[in-house]
Amino acid sequence: MINFIVWLIVGGIIGWIASLIMRTDGQQGIFLNVIVGIIGAALGGWLLAPLLGTGSINQGSFSVASMLVSLAGAVVLLAIVNLVRRGTVR
Repeated sequence: MINFIVWLIVGGIIGWIASLIMRTDGQQGIFLNVIVGIIGAALGGWLLAPLLGTGSINQGSFSVASMLVSLAGAVVLLAIVNLVRRGTVR
């Protein structure tokens, strides 16, 4: 149970940082930050983790490398959402 809570908190922080990087923080609230962080971590874990030889926060690995992979996945996710929504990555 505590791992689930930590996973939500870390996912929220990663989603928030990704939204700051992509300048979409004013458009989404805390709930969407958590969703972006978790889905972005899954995307980063699927695409980047095998290339870098690390895990993501969704795999229970809470290292600096896994946080960076999860953050990169969240930024890519927000770029894709911006591209579909506005036609620009931003």
